[in-house]
Amino acid sequence: MALPSTASPRRIPAWLPTVLGYFIAVGPAATDMYLPAFPAVERSFGTAPGTAQLTLATWFAGLAVGQITQGTLSDRFGRRLPLMIGTGVFTFAAVGCALAPSLAMLAVFRAIAAVGASAGMVIPRAMVRDLAEGHHAAVLMSRLVLVMGVAPILAPSIGGAVLAFAHWRVIFWILALYGGIGWAMAWRLVPETLAPPRRHRLRAAEQFSRYAAILREPVFVTHAAMGAGGSFCMFAYLAGSSPVFIQGFGLAPWQFALIFGICSCGLIAGSQINARLLPKVGLSFMLRMVARISLAATATLTLLAFIGVHVLALIVAPIFVALSCQGFSNGNSTAGALQRHAAQAGSASALMGLAQYTLGATSGLLVGWLTDGTPRGMAALMLCGSLGMVIADWLRPRA
Repeated sequence: MALPSTASPRRIPAWLPTVLGYFIAVGPAATDMYLPAFPAVERSFGTAPGTAQLTLATWFAGLAVGQITQGTLSDRFGRRLPLMIGTGVFTFAAVGCALAPSLAMLAVFRAIAAVGASAGMVIPRAMVRDLAEGHHAAVLMSRLVLVMGVAPILAPSIGGAVLAFAHWRVIFWILALYGGIGWAMAWRLVPETLAPPRRHRLRAAEQFSRYAAILREPVFVTHAAMGAGGSFCMFAYLAGSSPVFIQGFGLAPWQFALIFGICSCGLIAGSQINARLLPKVGLSFMLRMVARISLAATATLTLLAFIGVHVLALIVAPIFVALSCQGFSNGNSTAGALQRHAAQAGSASALMGLAQYTLGATSGLLVGWLTDGTPRGMAALMLCGSLGMVIADWLRPRA
């Protein structure tokens, strides 16, 4: 089953954004579901507080590697086959995580699972670029964000519920089931959006030359940098939220899951408001505004953290605003970065993913080192990510 590569938004099947959103959601699902389990993982393996964040850092590192390879494969072999193979790798690695005998092996299997999960995170974005462009692509991206946004709400809640009745390893059995369903969907439902004449068979030198050409294009670089700054901010929150709320504020896993879900609602709301406002105000204005609002929110959070404010609502409020800004910027920065790269959407999407998840791995490690039971380390890193967004926006071509 194939769709025309230049299909207008009206010709795209109504069910396709839901299916593609399922694959993109593998990232937040596999990231967020076991965040409430960090203390349980550390107790299970007898390691010090903060060491479980190593498994999150290796997950992000695996995503960085997987992003750069999956984009190239999808430009060469089409979208469906790499998606099926990657989803299969994720499924089997999730089983390895469930059976891991040590924290080190858990970290290794998390890295392997991330390489496979990257297919579901890169290829759907390239498929959107195959089917739409400009504002239409940004609107379609926002619809995907709506579907994938359910994962950050449900995943921690599922993880917290599992911990109330079962061992943390059950979380990874659930993720293996998620991957198995995704493989079946890729096999039976996902259309091929990249026709054979539009595929590229490149040698390694040619592929690096293509990457270099994309990186010389200032519109791509600045939009990708905005997305990477937002990812650094987001991943600082993901890695730091569990010790801050569970250990610092003494919340139970289910209470942490509730707060996490509330903040994720801001992400979803932002993506849907963005889809409605975008045709009226334009992509450039929207990116500029949300970058500055995110900077204001994270600066407020950092100030509260460093003056020692220990009031849960006052800490959650600026986090909610910052995550809501990510709902606006995620789809817009991606659409802006890919707008001049229709012929190499997979490679351009992969470069974006490499930047985002390399920074994500760095953010995860830094949060682990800065964990002290207060929001200070998490807040400072979120501020750095938002500041990066503003700097990239200032450098962004306005034409």
